[in-house]
Amino acid sequence: MPILPARLERSPEGLLYSGSFGDFYHSRDDALGQARTVFLAGNSLPQRWQGRERFTIVETGFGAGLNFLATWAAWREDARRSTRLHFVSCELHPFTREDLALIHAAWPDLATLAAELRAQWPALAPGLHRLNLDDGRVTLTLLLGDAAEGLARIDARADALYLDGFAPAKNPALWSERIFHLLAGLAAPGATLATWSVAGEVREGLRRAGFATEKAPGFGTKWQMLRGRLAREAHARSTPQADSGGRHALVIGAGIAGCTVAERLAERGWAVELIDRAPAPASGASGNLAGVLRPLPSLDDNRMSRLTRAGSLYAWRRIHQLQARGLALHADDCGVLHLGRDTAQEVKMRAVVERLALPTDHLRFVGVDEAAELAGCAVANGGWWFAGSGWVQPPSLCAASLEAAGGRVRGHFGQTVARLGYCGGAWHAHGPDGRTIASAPVAILAPGTGIAGFEQARLPVVSARGQVTHLASAAGSAPRVVMCRGGYVSPAVDGLRCAGATFAVDDPDPDLRPEDHTENLQRLAAMLPGFVATRGVDLDPARLDGRVGFRPASPDRLPMIGALPLPAPAALADATPARRLDELARHPGLYALSGYGARGLVWSALAAELLASELEGDPAPLERDLLGAIDPARFVLRPAGKTAVRE
Repeated sequence: MPILPARLERSPEGLLYSGSFGDFYHSRDDALGQARTVFLAGNSLPQRWQGRERFTIVETGFGAGLNFLATWAAWREDARRSTRLHFVSCELHPFTREDLALIHAAWPDLATLAAELRAQWPALAPGLHRLNLDDGRVTLTLLLGDAAEGLARIDARADALYLDGFAPAKNPALWSERIFHLLAGLAAPGATLATWSVAGEVREGLRRAGFATEKAPGFGTKWQMLRGRLAREAHARSTPQADSGGRHALVIGAGIAGCTVAERLAERGWAVELIDRAPAPASGASGNLAGVLRPLPSLDDNRMSRLTRAGSLYAWRRIHQLQARGLALHADDCGVLHLGRDTAQEVKMRAVVERLALPTDHLRFVGVDEAAELAGCAVANGGWWFAGSGWVQPPSLCAASLEAAGGRVRGHFGQTVARLGYCGGAWHAHGPDGRTIASAPVAILAPGTGIAGFEQARLPVVSARGQVTHLASAAGSAPRVVMCRGGYVSPAVDGLRCAGATFAVDDPDPDLRPEDHTENLQRLAAMLPGFVATRGVDLDPARLDGRVGFRPASPDRLPMIGALPLPAPAALADATPARRLDELARHPGLYALSGYGARGLVWSALAAELLASELEGDPAPLERDLLGAIDPARFVLRPAGKTAVRE
C-alpha cells in the first residue's frame, strides 16, 4: 500500500494537529514532558536499561519522533545506560524530512539528535527501514505502513512498549485487540508497557492479550495514565544475549559480502578472522571498477521488488555514513536511468510507477526527451528514473568497511580454506596442509562461488560468469548518469566507463573474450543510439580491455542469508513452510551470505546488518516474510530442481 505522508497542520494555538484524525499529536501542556513522564517513567526508565547489553522498545505510533528523541536523549545522559538501544516504531502517515525540521524546531534541547535523525530519514516507501544512529549505538527500525499488518511482520523482542497514537475514539484501529495481541507476541519476559490512555476498552483489550495493567498519576490535564506488565510469561519471547566473551567469528571470503559483515560485527564489538585465498580484499567478483546500486520495482511489489528497494535504500544510507566519516569510498548517487526496451514496456513501467506511488525522489517515470536531458545524450526510450541511486566502486566499499572496522578484523590473506571442521564448540578453518588458519565459535561463509566447495553448505549455488567492458572516457562526458537496459553503462569513473555485463552460467573461462565485448557493445548501442558508431576503431572488441568475474547465483534469483540447515527430517514434510523453517535443525554457529548474483551491491549491506542482528538478538531489519524468502533452508525444504538461473 502506498505511503501517504502526514500534512503539517497546527491548531489555532500552534499545536501539532491532524485534520484527518481530528486530534493532537501530543499533550497540549508540554509534549516533551508527556514523553518523559508517560513513556519513559511509565516503563521505569532509565532504571530498567541500566547494566544491560541491549534494550529494545517497540512503539505503536512514531508521529514526529518525539518519544524516540526523548528516549535517545535520556539514554545518552545516563552513565549506566545499556550498551545499545533499539527502538522499533510504526507509522502509517510519516512526515517528510522538511516538515520534521519545522516540527523539531520547537524542541531546541533535542536539536542535535533531531538533526541526526533527519539526516538518516528514509524515503517514504512501505516496509522496514533500518537507521543506525549515534555511531551505531542506537538503532531505529521504522515500519512505514499499517501497524496491524506491520507488527505481525516485525521480528523483535521488546523490553518496553510505548502505546501511542491518536485517541482510541479517533483511531480505533491502533487500539484494537489485534494490536494488543501482536504486542504481546513481541514482548520479552518481564516486558512493561505505558500509555496515556486509560479508556476501558484499552484496559480490557490489554487484559485479554495477557497484560496486567494499573492506573497511575497522569501528566498535565490528564489525571491518569496506564502502566502494565506482561502477565502471561509463557507467551513472552526470550531474548538471546550474545556472550561478550564469545563475540568471535570466522568470515571466509573478503569480497563485499565478507567485508561488509565484518564491519557490521566489528561495530557490535566482535573480533573477526577474515580469510581469503587472494592476497588482498575484493580480488574476485567484487573487484570491478564500478557497479550499479538501484532497486528493481514490480507491479505487484513482489519479494524481489521489496528486497531490492530495502537493500538499495539501506546501502546508500551506509555509504553516506562511511563517506561522512572521511573514508575513501568511491560512489556517486548521480541517478540511474532504466530505459524500456520498446513502447510497450514503457507503458508497463509507467503503470508500475503509478501503482507503487513511491516518492518521486526515489522513483518516477520519464519520457524519452527528459531521459535524454538527464543522460546528456540521445537515448532509445523513456523509462524509470531513480534519482537517489547510482554507482559504487566495490573495492573501495570493501576497503572502507575494513577501515571502519579497525583493529577488530584480522586478515588472513593468501590463505586457502580446504576444509571447515567443527570441534570443541568452535569452527576451524584448515588449509591444504591440514594446519588451522583460524578458529571461532561462529563461521560465516561468504566466499562467492567457492561456497560450493564446503560440504556443510549444500546450496544450489551456480557460478555466473560476467564480463565487463572498459571504455576510455573523459570526465563529465555523456552519459552523465548510470544507464540500464538489458545491461548497464556507467558514467566515466577514473577515466574509464564500464559497460556490461554478460551473464553466463557454468562458464569457467577466466579470460576476456572479444565476442563478449561485442555483446556488451550491442547492448550499449541499443541503449544509446549513435554512441558506438561514433567511436569507430576505439571500440574494436579485439583491442578492448575489461574484467571477468564469477558471481554466486541462486535458482530463484534471491540471496541466501542465514543459518545453514542440516538435512530435513521426513517428519517436516507435511508441515507449513513457516513451521518447517522454524523447526529445521541448523549447523551450530554456521551461516551463509551467498546467492547475490549480479546484485551484490544491492544486498551486501542489508544482508550484513541482518546477519549481525541475528547473531546479537537484535530486531531484524527485514519483515518476517522476507526473512523466510532468503533463508538458505528454503532449498532444503523446496528442492531447486532444474530451475534456470537468469538475470
